[in-house]
Amino acid sequence: MLTILFLGDVVGEPGRSAVIARLAKLKQQYEVDFTIVNGENAAAGRGITGKITIDLLRAGVSVVTSGDHIWDQKEILSFINSEPRLLRPVNYPEGAPGNGFIVLETAKGKVGVINVQCRTFMQPILENPFRAVEAAVAKVREETASIVVDVHGETTSEKIALGRFLDGKVSAVIGTHTHVQTADEQIFPGGTAFLCDAGMCGPTESILGRAIGPIMNRFISNMPAPFPVAAGTVRLRGALIEIDETTGRALRIMRTDEAGPSQALPEPEVKIDIEQAHSVEET
Repeated sequence: MLTILFLGDVVGEPGRSAVIARLAKLKQQYEVDFTIVNGENAAAGRGITGKITIDLLRAGVSVVTSGDHIWDQKEILSFINSEPRLLRPVNYPEGAPGNGFIVLETAKGKVGVINVQCRTFMQPILENPFRAVEAAVAKVREETASIVVDVHGETTSEKIALGRFLDGKVSAVIGTHTHVQTADEQIFPGGTAFLCDAGMCGPTESILGRAIGPIMNRFISNMPAPFPVAAGTVRLRGALIEIDETTGRALRIMRTDEAGPSQALPEPEVKIDIEQAHSVEET
């Protein structure tokens, strides 16, 4: 059995510090073979840098996925081609830097990871996510049947549709982007584990990881304002997936919600637009 830990969107310094501090113990606790972390909000809540990517990989992360904020830190344009374990959505137009999928070797065989971004209420310039991920799955399945897809999207309907579309073709489809963990973990009839959103690794006393006051005032006044990353108690939310490495079928999916260390100080204010914000056995 192959055990994969998937952690949702890492928000700013509090989120990434908590992941780095807790990951080794979590991997030991759950006997994890492979770890996937969505890092697209890891740099001050918006984007990711090369240094942050390297820090996460050194802490024990196997693959870092991303989404619509992947290019927000400009240095990533020159870094992403040098680090194949940092993924950008596979449905970016041809010629975009980086890669949308990867296959890595583990002690229990190869694992494929695919990153795809939805289009509803997001960036319409991206290619059709259904066709793009279908092509990527066909390539990855030439090497392994154990495949996890990070579906980065705004709407539950599009993420569920992608999950159903991929049922029986991949091991798991885990949603990211909304920062709110959903309670719909299940295994589809074809053997694909699904969770609409993994949630976030970030401060709990916040609005999607941001300081509460500025976000509230934005809704009240409709005026632009900086949205700093919040401080305080951090939770690490995600999913644990157990896979039959011989068939690629999911055997179990369980939501995870782990405590992280507290952060005393918020990060410097960064002016941005708001990002909108048990266990299931196979039968």
